[in-house]
Amino acid sequence: MSDLSLYRNIGIFAHVDAGKTTTTERILKLTGKIHKTGEVHDGAATTDFMEQEQERGITIQSAATTCFWKDHRLNIIDTPGHVDFTVEVYRSLKVLDGGVGVFCGSGGVEPQSETNWRYANESEVARIIFVNKLDRVGADFLRVVDQVENVLGANPLVMVLPIGREDDFIGVVDLLSRKAHVWPDPGNPEKFEISDVPADMVDDVEEWREKLIEMAVEQDDDLMEAYLDGNEPAEEDIKRCIREGTRKLDFFPTYCGSAFKDKGVQLILDAVVDYLPTPTEVDPQPLTDDEGEPTGEVALVAIEEPLRALAFKIMDDRFGALTFVRIYSGVLNKGDTILNTFTGKTERIGRMVEMHANDRNELSAAQAGDIIAIVGMKNVQTGHTLCDPKNPCTLEAMVFPDPVISIAVAPKDKAGAEKMGIAIGKMVAEDPSFRVETDEDSGETILKGMGELHLDVKVDILKRTYGVELNVGKPQVAYRETITTEVDDSYTHKKQSGGSGQFGKIDYKIKPGEPGSGYVFSSSVVGGNVPKEFFPAIEKGFKGMMNEGTVAGFPVLDVEIELYDGGFHAVDSSAIAFELAAKGAFRQSMPKAGAQLIEPIMKVDVFTPDDHVGDVIGDLNRRRGMIKDQDAGTTGVRIKADVPLSEMFGYIGHLRTMTSGRGQFSMEFSHYLPCPSAVSETVIAEVKERKANS
Repeated sequence: MSDLSLYRNIGIFAHVDAGKTTTTERILKLTGKIHKTGEVHDGAATTDFMEQEQERGITIQSAATTCFWKDHRLNIIDTPGHVDFTVEVYRSLKVLDGGVGVFCGSGGVEPQSETNWRYANESEVARIIFVNKLDRVGADFLRVVDQVENVLGANPLVMVLPIGREDDFIGVVDLLSRKAHVWPDPGNPEKFEISDVPADMVDDVEEWREKLIEMAVEQDDDLMEAYLDGNEPAEEDIKRCIREGTRKLDFFPTYCGSAFKDKGVQLILDAVVDYLPTPTEVDPQPLTDDEGEPTGEVALVAIEEPLRALAFKIMDDRFGALTFVRIYSGVLNKGDTILNTFTGKTERIGRMVEMHANDRNELSAAQAGDIIAIVGMKNVQTGHTLCDPKNPCTLEAMVFPDPVISIAVAPKDKAGAEKMGIAIGKMVAEDPSFRVETDEDSGETILKGMGELHLDVKVDILKRTYGVELNVGKPQVAYRETITTEVDDSYTHKKQSGGSGQFGKIDYKIKPGEPGSGYVFSSSVVGGNVPKEFFPAIEKGFKGMMNEGTVAGFPVLDVEIELYDGGFHAVDSSAIAFELAAKGAFRQSMPKAGAQLIEPIMKVDVFTPDDHVGDVIGDLNRRRGMIKDQDAGTTGVRIKADVPLSEMFGYIGHLRTMTSGRGQFSMEFSHYLPCPSAVSETVIAEVKERKANS
């Protein structure tokens, strides 16, 4: 059995283009996992193995690999940076014990950095920070440190200072050891020189070293007292304090370098080993009941405990379906029978493999702390718990965001229809933020996703990987409906047709709910005018109608319904009669309650060079955007705005034209707001036209 204290399960996450994949490549080269580094811009990076990733120069799906550094086993997951694929970051952070947050030395804390940082906070993942690309124009380590503090509200613990700036960046000074690490030969990361601190940096090094020690010794009262009395702690004691503070998320050790130029990556690997927690040092995963409510019990990370594992990713490749699994406790052997608590079914483990991007090594056994892939599992989906059949349990599930954009697709020929069905089934299992529906009126297949790029990649995968040629419709917005005023109403469902009839009378209030509350049903009936056994049927009737509103047939959000009175018939009343009464009541009351369309509003973050700020703001205003904030940096301006999704289609092309190709943007769903009447009328007319043509 392996020693769990030598395990580190880490993820590498950041904004688009901050250098995550390049950093991963350098780590693999330094640890001897690969012998030639592949570059992202050449489409040769180890962890970017999809055709779409190699062409676009971005990471689309998280990739797992394992390597060794100073006798420690590092299980590493390289995650995407683009906002459309944040579900990959979220589910990776869910199963990791530590992370490396990579920030661009010139771009600083960018929009997706904030989102990923928030996910990591929610998952309580300990992190170290790597400020990358310090050789770039405009790179400024201390400015990024300041942004981490002010924008992310985090506590950066500066561990190194850079030697030189931009083109003159040659290495770093390790504050703890007071030694300079200089890499004179780019492309040869193993060759570096350790020397004394440059004379012009001595004062800065002492100042920052003092700050480092002061922040670290706060973790140990005895050391703090001794330090205040003028006794500097030993280096080992400082490291122990840093490890403790990192584990408790009190601060985040912060390093810098240039992954592309092979400078500073060794110190990151040392920090992973020295400061990030082992699987046993992380708060154990909570267990839940069948409804997803916490039971108060936890899954202790220990080899001697019963088997508990979480499936966090499904991937279909040329060898068949792969289920990525994080084992929290126990041991899993080839040939074992395990229980999937979600389906209640058992499955036998055939093949287990350790992943290195899209290559694999066969395993006969795996244990607590391991991240592995199981080949050929049948009914397992993302978030399912796999456990010992004799000790059933459910680990805390994953919650995925709802899609905000959809497109209609149809295969170009009949032969493609069957292939498309099989392919889409596999793709939905792989990506929980990708959904598929069939439009009942038109019979079209509707693909739903997190953004234009997300759906663009899915259509590309269908075409190239599965050979399905598609006709693609224009993107559709996920509109919703809600109400604006409270209505007190009554509805009677009565039907008499020989024999026993149907009767159900309900008196109810229908009113707008809090934003984000969805559907809330309550009952305050007294005196038995509506027997309690019919309450579930009434609730079911109302809830069933929430899927299709009365304005344009979109799902209804944020409605509270209170049943306060009614009437029943001793013979004719039944559950079905009251369910039909609730459905009729919903149709009757929605128009009275001021039903209206609401549209998704996106949190948009645009980066533009200084000389195009006016054009970009004017354009966002024309798109019905609400400017929230402007932040001037050394290389340009970041503009934050709330903009309706319907106005953002094709925005990237427009932005590049306005800014001579230098502008960038990202967006993510924020909230719903009422549509202006002109927009509502257009949407309703389009829906009617679609129905008429189908």
